Amino acid sequence: MMEVLSPDLSGILRGKRIPRQEFETFFRSGLKSPGSSALMDTTGDICDLPDIGMYEGDPDRTLYPVAGTLSAVPWLQSRPAQVIASYSELSGEAYSRDPRDVLRRAMQPLLDMGLRPVVATEAEFYLLEPGESAIPRALLGKVPGTDIRQPGVQFGMLEDLWDVDGFLEAVRTGATLQNLPITTVLSEFSGGQFEISLHHLDDVIKACDQALLLKRLIKGAARQYGLGSTFMAKPFAEMAGNGLHIHVSLYDEQGNNILADPSSTAKPAISQKMRHAVGGLVDTMADNMAVFAPNANSYRRLILGNYAPVNPSWGYNHRCVSLRIPVSGQEDTRIEHRVAGADANPYLVMAAVMAGLHHGLTHQCDPGEMIVAGQVMPEEKVTLPIRWEGALERFKQSQIMPRYWGDEYHRIYSTVKEGECETYHRMISPLDYEYYLRAV
Repeated sequence: MMEVLSPDLSGILRGKRIPRQEFETFFRSGLKSPGSSALMDTTGDICDLPDIGMYEGDPDRTLYPVAGTLSAVPWLQSRPAQVIASYSELSGEAYSRDPRDVLRRAMQPLLDMGLRPVVATEAEFYLLEPGESAIPRALLGKVPGTDIRQPGVQFGMLEDLWDVDGFLEAVRTGATLQNLPITTVLSEFSGGQFEISLHHLDDVIKACDQALLLKRLIKGAARQYGLGSTFMAKPFAEMAGNGLHIHVSLYDEQGNNILADPSSTAKPAISQKMRHAVGGLVDTMADNMAVFAPNANSYRRLILGNYAPVNPSWGYNHRCVSLRIPVSGQEDTRIEHRVAGADANPYLVMAAVMAGLHHGLTHQCDPGEMIVAGQVMPEEKVTLPIRWEGALERFKQSQIMPRYWGDEYHRIYSTVKEGECETYHRMISPLDYEYYLRAV
């Protein structure tokens, strides 16, 4: 069997299995599937728009396999194959509602300027204790020789990696099998939290394919070892949130990194174009919070003093800022965009970043004062929309993003997420009963 995977608006891989005898037909002629499946919200629902879903008869489009993504699925006993597929119209034209095509459109203005983005992703996640508890618990490391769990912050604790060595080895061997170029593996700031990074690529869409496939591999390897895993932005109130960090450099047609200033001896040796690029990311950050934080839980991560963004700050070698310039040489001078949660759609996050870079370069945006290593952050003020409704309204009113995403997809994303938000707030949670059932 083969699992045909296609990313939807929420960054969830959806699809179907096909038998071996259909492989040749699929690779030659594609596979018919309703185009509305690319527009589902996190719950799998489709919004009520006249030109989406049932209103238009939910017509099929064609899924075509993406070259270079065919691989095995090592965590399943039946060992099926898997491949990412991208939607096309029946006419053969690109399907403008596929998030891979949204990223392609958003990136094109940079390519038209003769610039080549090079990107890498880092995603944080939690492993979960096995069991039937209704409340999930992070998988804390054990004190050797006992069943005692080690609580508290143990950043970079190698013993935490030892405890899940089998899982990590399954991820490593699976990544090799699936051509996912993972680099570092890190025990993060909270117990049970880990980060796995991917090597940088000059194929931006492929980098996002790999980000989603790595998430799928991590979930599969965890399941293989009887564990749960989650990329929720804030699964535990008193523990660190999960981020999706984007590293990006820009190179001209001669292969020069335009973010670096080769004539400068300063640290960092950044160019004026770097300042403009950062300025564009600053200018567009509030507009795109609904992309970086795409659901209700996302906003629980956005807390002052928590290494999570609440304002569009930038700085050198400083992890309290939203846009960090890491220590690097001229060749790999880059921007680390630290705003998105691990629950965000990597294609759309990257599409927002590409738009911000181009906007900054073409409008020569000023990013404001740079925070430097060792500098105490000025008193932080919340200037980004850190509530879901406010972020959605800001995105909806954006004058910048429709120019990069297209008017239609900008409208669709707003409508789908507004519908998800409305449905979420209609639900009665256990906390409602805990707070109000007796007291009022």
